[in-house]
Amino acid sequence: MRLSSLLIPGLAFTAAAGLSLVAAGFAVTAVERSTETGVRETLDTAGHTWAEVTADGLQVLLEGTAPDEATRFSVISLVGGVVDAARIIDGMKIPPAKGLAPPRFSAEILRNDSGISIIGLIPAGSGRAAMVKQLNALAGEGSVADLLETAKYAKPEGWQQALDFAVEALKLLPRAKISVEAGEVSITAISGSEEAKHQLEEQLGRLAPPGLRLAMDIAAPRPVITPFTLRFLLDKDGAQFDACSAESEESRNRILEAARKAGLEGEADCVIGMGVPSPNWARASELSIASLAELGGGTVTIANADITLVAAEGTASGAFDHVVGELESALPRVFALHAVLPVPEASATAGPPEFTATLSPEGQVQLRGRLSDAALRTVADSYAKARFGSANVHTATRVVADLPADWPVRVLAGLEALSYLQRGSVTVTPENLELRGMSYRKDALAEISRFLSAKLGEAETYGLDITYEEPPAPADQPIPPELCEAQLAGAQAESKIAFEPGSATIAAESTATMDRIAEVLGNCGPVRLEIQGHTDSQGREVMNQNLSQARAQSVLNELRARRVVTSTFAAKGYGESEPIADNGTEEGREANRRIEFKLVRPAEQTEVNDDDSGAAAESADGAQETPEE
Repeated sequence: MRLSSLLIPGLAFTAAAGLSLVAAGFAVTAVERSTETGVRETLDTAGHTWAEVTADGLQVLLEGTAPDEATRFSVISLVGGVVDAARIIDGMKIPPAKGLAPPRFSAEILRNDSGISIIGLIPAGSGRAAMVKQLNALAGEGSVADLLETAKYAKPEGWQQALDFAVEALKLLPRAKISVEAGEVSITAISGSEEAKHQLEEQLGRLAPPGLRLAMDIAAPRPVITPFTLRFLLDKDGAQFDACSAESEESRNRILEAARKAGLEGEADCVIGMGVPSPNWARASELSIASLAELGGGTVTIANADITLVAAEGTASGAFDHVVGELESALPRVFALHAVLPVPEASATAGPPEFTATLSPEGQVQLRGRLSDAALRTVADSYAKARFGSANVHTATRVVADLPADWPVRVLAGLEALSYLQRGSVTVTPENLELRGMSYRKDALAEISRFLSAKLGEAETYGLDITYEEPPAPADQPIPPELCEAQLAGAQAESKIAFEPGSATIAAESTATMDRIAEVLGNCGPVRLEIQGHTDSQGREVMNQNLSQARAQSVLNELRARRVVTSTFAAKGYGESEPIADNGTEEGREANRRIEFKLVRPAEQTEVNDDDSGAAAESADGAQETPEE
């Protein structure tokens, strides 16, 4: 009995241990299977189907051949996101790398008076020794710097032809750079003249083997022109150049085009050379030739940056002053103008000196005539721009000597007086100052008189011819309410406001229509407006009423989003109660589904305000039903 009592607990313990071992075995198997499944799914999702996964207890073995090292590392990182990285055993392989691609072979040969140098990487078997021997024969023994490197690769197709041609071409070029690649040669060289350039291009073109891509940049030195000169004549017999210089083909073409506009006929050319005094040479030449053409005859000579314009005898002094003033204002800064107006011996005087400023109704100001010095021209131009705006002033004045001592005071006073007017002109002569024009100020005449008397002194004479006009209505005055209503209807006649089917959401294609309506309302000013929503008769009446209210409210919200002031607007739905077409046809139902903008007259305002709050409260529920499209 006692023995039995001792054996029973021992057997129970042994059985429990056995059961625990079996349970642990099942648990390990379940963990391994779960791990394999999770890792396998992750790798398959990422496209790594080549990888094999084996779970052995807590360890995860990865096997297979990865395309490259980066992919292998990517797989390890990916699995590390599923299990602890310490559990991963990397058994993956990478295929051996293929042979390296051959390098890009090229050579550059430089030749000048000091000798020849060649540098680059060429394939073995290119005949390096023979090539260096040929170059030594050209430049003299010891004058060749061989900086080539070789690589044991097969020669690319077209390499040997290109290299042999480069050596032959170098025999024709005492100063050059030749770049060689397989099947391609680029030559940069300097020739002795334009004729020699063309001859070299022909020789090299004939020498190049078929199939070789040849690029040539052969420059011919340009002559140095000093002084850089242009002389253009225009008389009754026509126009011609005595001399013409240009720094480039583009400059030459611009100068010749200006001469043709001035009357040049037949063939003409400009010498292209170095020594141009300014990059604006072509611009100065164009302006000078055009000014001579405007005068109708004479000569213009440009020597470096000095321009001499001589008008034909008999040219009117007013026209001469105008053209010279325009030219002086337009010329680039570097250039200095000397203008000559020949005076016929039989003529007494060229007319009294005069300065004129005109103010157009658009606010544009033109300054013309004579000023006593360059400082006054600068001051007058700056003063006018300060008064009338920098972009509104055009100065075409001419500096002449022997003007009265008070000329600057009279000119500036005239410009100040002109600023009192909306349009007009002021003319300054040695004896008088004449101001004519119109003002929107009733007291302008008195104010201008006081101003000129103070500035010029009571002994000075001036004439005033000033008229008064009523100021025009503002350009941005709101349009009348009736016209506003008509324009809103017109905007919808071009393209009506459409909605998504059975919804209060405005369709995307109606965005432009809403923009147009917002633009019209921006010009209307404060108006009382009712935004009316209407539907067809399909569906229940209550649903149609609610939908029309919701659509009217959507239009109101869209206008607010476009920053339209809507404090005097109301949204109201009328449902199917006010059709404008037959609901028995599709065309009629489409016409009845609409938004209208109606003015609210004083007698209607109370009624609209009473109805609006109740209708708005119903819109939320009704908008969810779809009685119509």
